[in-house]
Amino acid sequence: MAPQVVKYGAMEPVVLNTRLRLDRIRAARQVIDPQFLDTPLYRCDELGRRLGCTVSVKLETANPVRSFKARATELVTSRLAGQGRDAVVCASAGNLGQALGWSGRRRGLDVTVVASRRAPAAKLDRIRALGAELELVDGDFEAARERAAAVARRRGVRLVEDSLDIETCEGAATIGLELAAGAPSFDTVLIALGGGAMATGVGHVLKTLLPAVEVICVQPLGAPAMTRSWHERRVVTTESADTIADGVAGRFPIPVVLDDLLQVADDAVLVREASIVAGMRMLLEHAGLVAEPSAALGVAAVLEDRDRFAGRHVVTIVCGGNVDLDAYRRWTRA
Repeated sequence: MAPQVVKYGAMEPVVLNTRLRLDRIRAARQVIDPQFLDTPLYRCDELGRRLGCTVSVKLETANPVRSFKARATELVTSRLAGQGRDAVVCASAGNLGQALGWSGRRRGLDVTVVASRRAPAAKLDRIRALGAELELVDGDFEAARERAAAVARRRGVRLVEDSLDIETCEGAATIGLELAAGAPSFDTVLIALGGGAMATGVGHVLKTLLPAVEVICVQPLGAPAMTRSWHERRVVTTESADTIADGVAGRFPIPVVLDDLLQVADDAVLVREASIVAGMRMLLEHAGLVAEPSAALGVAAVLEDRDRFAGRHVVTIVCGGNVDLDAYRRWTRA
């Protein structure tokens, strides 16, 4: 296919009924530290040969926090600093906490991160190393989310709620601007689905600027709440989440985020743990990339349905590379 060159403001947009706004997403690029923008986007022929389709990788790990989350925290902390605020708190499975610690330190904010004791030790260590106060709770991410809200109320500080706060969606949406501007024509984008910030953000931009591109969200079978909600068009919660993909292991979808997702996603699929592990191994062996489990969901989706993607040009967003080395070695051992 001929290359498609799209400048960030060049296309006449389709109007969507979501909380996101294209003008704010474009303006976000002026606030986010350039280290997190214009991340590598390239065709990976070896990975494509193994998967039976053309594969392009959007690499969101080559930055100081090894994930896409700082695109959001740069927006949040710049606004807080502009308001004269000096503290912020969030719940995190690991990556948001690192990003908030990095962005908050840059702007002189006191950052508190609440996380589950079960979160990967490597992510928790990185949060501490970035100067954030780390509070650990028993239970899963939902318990951390409840505790973070209590801390924010008690201290009277800003609570950052991933996917609910529009900055988290519109920060992630800048990935979509870069896809629309920089990629040769592609048919499909595969997006890891957890709380929905990246899926709604990237999906909004692509459905606005490149509506023919199929937006497919991918979630683990062991943490299916948002995918089930998308298919049933109502919030569906789960009693537990059981997956190695800790970054997308939520159990309680946020209603307004689901409303946005219903506007921008063409499909939402579930993948098995074995496929996630195989995807991580393929990214390492055939692309030279260390990817955390959530970042391998796109490859896992192709592995589970090769016929669907055969002959197509697929973009997969490798959204994080923060791994516990011992666990990673077990997962990727042939």
